[in-house]
Parts: sequence; C-alpha cells; structure tokens
Amino acid sequence: MADAEVEVRPEALTFGQVVAVARGGARVSLSDEALKLVGEARAHVEELSARPTPVYGVSTGFGALATRHIAPDLRAQLQLNIVRSHAAGSGPEVEREVVRALMLLRLRTLATGRTGVQPTTARTLAGLLNAGITPQVFEHGSLGCSGDLAPLAHVALALIGEGSVRDAGGELKPAAEALGEAGITPVKLGAKEGLALLNGTDGMLGMLVLAIHDLRRLLVAADVAAAMTVEALLGTDRVFAADLQSLRPHPGQAASAANLRALLGDSEIMDSHRGPDCTRVQDAYSLRCAPQVNGAARDTVEHAELVARRELASAIDNPVVLPDGRVESNGNFHGAPIAYVLDFLAVPTADVASMSERRTDRMLDKARSAGLPAFLADDPGVDSGHMIAQYTQAAIVSDLKRRAAPASADSIPSSAMQEDHVSMGWNAARKLRRSVDGLAQVVAIEILTAARALDLRTPLRPGPATAAVVAKLREAVPPPGPDRYLAPEMAAATGMVVDGSLVAAAEAVTGPLS
Repeated sequence: MADAEVEVRPEALTFGQVVAVARGGARVSLSDEALKLVGEARAHVEELSARPTPVYGVSTGFGALATRHIAPDLRAQLQLNIVRSHAAGSGPEVEREVVRALMLLRLRTLATGRTGVQPTTARTLAGLLNAGITPQVFEHGSLGCSGDLAPLAHVALALIGEGSVRDAGGELKPAAEALGEAGITPVKLGAKEGLALLNGTDGMLGMLVLAIHDLRRLLVAADVAAAMTVEALLGTDRVFAADLQSLRPHPGQAASAANLRALLGDSEIMDSHRGPDCTRVQDAYSLRCAPQVNGAARDTVEHAELVARRELASAIDNPVVLPDGRVESNGNFHGAPIAYVLDFLAVPTADVASMSERRTDRMLDKARSAGLPAFLADDPGVDSGHMIAQYTQAAIVSDLKRRAAPASADSIPSSAMQEDHVSMGWNAARKLRRSVDGLAQVVAIEILTAARALDLRTPLRPGPATAAVVAKLREAVPPPGPDRYLAPEMAAATGMVVDGSLVAAAEAVTGPLS
C-alpha cells in the first residue's frame, strides 16, 4: 500500500484514503484544483494583511489577545510564536498512524482554499507525509476546541524545522535534521499561517475514522465468536430466524442475525438437537440476544460514520477565507459533533465485550456448559484450563465500562474565559482507541475458548464455517491438552482477530459477512 498515492482535493477524503495514508504509508499529492484554490486564498490574505484595518488572525493576536493590532514587522514573529507556544503537549507519544491521519486531514483542509496558507506550506506538509517523517505528538494538550491545538502545533513545529520527529525508520531526531536528510526546506510562515495550521479537529476525526474502520471488522468477529459459543453450548439457532428478527426491523440486528444463520449452517452439533423434540428455546440472553446487542452496536457505528463523513467534508479553521475574499471568525472548530459520537461508540464497545465475556464464562462453568469439563480443563483440578483467560476478559471489560463514561460531558474553561466551553473530544478519542483494543482482546479470548469447547464436542462436528475458523486458529494455537503457557495463545488469537484472518476463514465458507 505504500506504493499507492492519494490525491488530496478540496472534496472530502474517503475512509479508505485516510486508512491508506495513516496505516499503509500511502503517498499523497495535491490536485491542481487544490493548489489553485490555495493560491487564490493566499492572495486574499496578503491583500488584507497590507490594509491598516485589523483582521483577526491576520494582523491581530489570538484568543483572549485578539484585541491587539500587530504591526507588520512583528507578524512573522507572531506566527512563529503561536506555533512554538502552542506546542505544549505532554505525556506518552501518540501513535504514528494517528499523527499521519491528523497530518492528512489538515492537508485536506488546507486544500479547500479556506485557510489562506501559502501553497508552499501545503506542499511541505505533503512532503513530510511522503518522506515518512512523523512529528512527535503527545497524549495531553488538546481540549477539543479551537481544534486539536497542541497536537497540531507539534506538527506545525516540524514544518518550520523545529521540535522532534521520527524518520521513516522510526528513529527519533531533531526535525531540522530529518527535513535536511529528506531534502525538505522548512516553511517560513506568513500572515495567518500559524493559526491555520493549528485550528482543526483533525486529531479527533482521524481517530474516529480509524476506530470506525476497526469496529466494523470487530463486530463481524463478535458474530463469529457468538456463533461458535452457541454451537459449543448446544444452544438453539431458532431465535436467529429471519421472520423473528424482522419483527424488530433494526438493520444492524438483521445483519448480525443473518451472519449467525450463515455461520451455524450445516452444523452437526446444531442438527443433533434441531428436531421437534428440542426444548432449547430459552438460552441465556448472552446467546439468544447476540444479534440485538451486536446489531445495535452496528447501528451506532453507522451513526458515527454519518458524522465522520460530514466532518471529512468540512473546512475547519478560524478565521476562514470565504470565496468572496472575506476573512470571517466562526466557531466551527468546536469538537462537539465528533466528541459525542466518540463517546457514544465507547458504550456499545464495552457492552459487546461484556456480552462476549459472559458467554466465555458460561462455557467454563460445568453447571451451565451442557456437559463440557470444568473450565475446559484436560484434568480439572490438576489443570485450570481457561479459568484465568476469563479473568483477563473480566479485567478488560471492567476497564471498558469505565472508559464508556463520556469525556464530552466535561468542560474546563481556558484562555482567560474566552474559550469557556470545550468539547474534550481528543480525550474521548484517546479512550475509544483503548476500548477498541480491549474489545479485540475480549472477542479473541471467546473465540479461543469456543474453539477448545468445539474440539471437546468431538465426535460431533461444528458447521463448515465455524470449523474453518477453528482450523485457521489451530495454525497458531494447538488443540486442547494439559495446561500450557496461555498468554502467547491469547496474543496469537488477538492478532488473528485484528488482521481479519479468522473472519476471512469463515467467509471462505459463507461468503461475505456483514
């Protein structure tokens, strides 16, 4: 994917383009139309800068200091100062993919011609992405209002050849050194440019796009896990019938139920109790209601994607350069629309994980597992089986429930009460990333446990789709036996959930799952 190229236009980027640049290392270029619009907007800014009348962001200070008219000979220093002073992040370093997404999304806003930067500035930002240079951005510093100020300031700092970056090989070095090695000339900021590089929702939006991309895949994996557990526990698949599901026409629920029907098709285990004498019509909620929970999570993701697509089509800056040349102050940098859905996604992420953990626990409890050995142990009492794997799930789920508390319900005033209400969207995005990671681990442990349980159902055989998942897992994880070092097996299963290989194994039988 690193050989691919994404052309940045004034129009919205797609999810696939963001992921390709952020994770795949795809190169970027600026379209001719984008460069034309950038040049036209820059001409307006320079004309306004020459006027004696103060214009916010062009010839004034910023925030609570906006009332001061800045003399022409101090304006270059003003732009440097805002970048240097705002590059005040702290804490752990933010992941490379997040910084690259942030850089790409800022570049796309510059490409709309609504920010007034020099064409050279936009080209240089594209050059950093193409050279694999990633500015060092830190965990704390954004309040999600006036944009992701501190994170974007650290990127802008690299553009002017200051601060620290990681080169394409991941080595941390001074920005000036990395730019020199890549043949990139640092930017000399002109009027308004410092502000234009800082005033965006790009960090929170980038993390939202990546989270939605990951959750779409994980929710299919959650259906795979649920199907395997229903089978392992000799549950009924009658409750997933299309006519029953249609009585409650939520699209996510219908998709999840359809997945479960496909995954459980042609199962000897299901067939063994599918006749008219089967009394298994009241399975526990964690089995029976899997489409309702996994489906509602899908519908939440759909809503979040709608918001993300709107934001991808936005031009976030303050002030903005309008097509008629006016430079107008606005409040579009407020992160509330993104913050709310980032927080919203954390709720079903925690709940899907919670249901997955409950199913795992049921497989390990001899009183509820329909004949499986206690904890799926080889020799219960001598062996502990998957007892502590469920502890790990429970610990992760507890953490996810805590992270489901909204960040966006908080606000701490800043900038001498000029910025008296903020979104905390960056914090919402950071906790959602951890929640997504946690969900992957929880679902992987359920699949690992269900695969062991299905093996223990021999000579009854699971359906072709779930059997394919077990077979794929067995490429990295041995079949049941005496206790062994379990952490590497859990890590291997998590890796196969994240990379999609377990879902792909099922889809090789069922066709695409939704």
